[in-house]
Amino acid sequence: MEDYVVKWTISGVIFWTTALILVRNLLPKRYSFDFCTRVVATVHATSAVCLASLSVTDWSCPVCPLASRSSPAQMKALAVTLSYMIYDLMATILGDNFTVDNAVHHLVSIVGIGAGLAYQKCGTEMVASLWITEMSTPMLHAREFVKEIGIRDTPLNLLVDIMFAVTFSLARMGVGPYLTFVTLRADNPFLIKAMAFGLQAVSTFWFYKILRMLKYKLRRRGVTPHVKPA
Repeated sequence: MEDYVVKWTISGVIFWTTALILVRNLLPKRYSFDFCTRVVATVHATSAVCLASLSVTDWSCPVCPLASRSSPAQMKALAVTLSYMIYDLMATILGDNFTVDNAVHHLVSIVGIGAGLAYQKCGTEMVASLWITEMSTPMLHAREFVKEIGIRDTPLNLLVDIMFAVTFSLARMGVGPYLTFVTLRADNPFLIKAMAFGLQAVSTFWFYKILRMLKYKLRRRGVTPHVKPA
């Protein structure tokens, strides 16, 4: 692994930890630890999408070249997210909402990104995957923000839910299947292919859950029309 990647990762862990401490101290005490970690997560998601976008050299084919050596811009984008996942795993362990599945998710992500950085290959596929997964993250956390500040079961709450469902669907079910297909088809290491397939499988499961959630909320608010049988 390149020295600058190690430096970016270590400095990133320090940065995200410092950011959490600052947010925790600046926000009123009524906001939970989970709320503060979500603020940092939103900053990371926005940064990750920006860095992933900046690493694209040819927007006429953003997922080209495949199975190629990672560029420095791609390596830095991945190192920032690797540092965030390490920090967030520690925050999850120390916080009040620790769950085994969330910890496993973090560990798998750390191993996967670390493997990509060690291989110094598949930068295009991994950065594209990063872009897809983080695109809907700000809206995901916005849903929890409006709940914690007391805006629950309101038109604003419903609007945030719809925006989250739209961004998730476009990214995970619009672009995601194509990225999975080209990743599996290219000459990539087995671990990268397995992660691509697993990510799409999980995305499909959550897409189904999100559609059910949105359908329930629209029906409860009387948005979905009821057609009487003839």
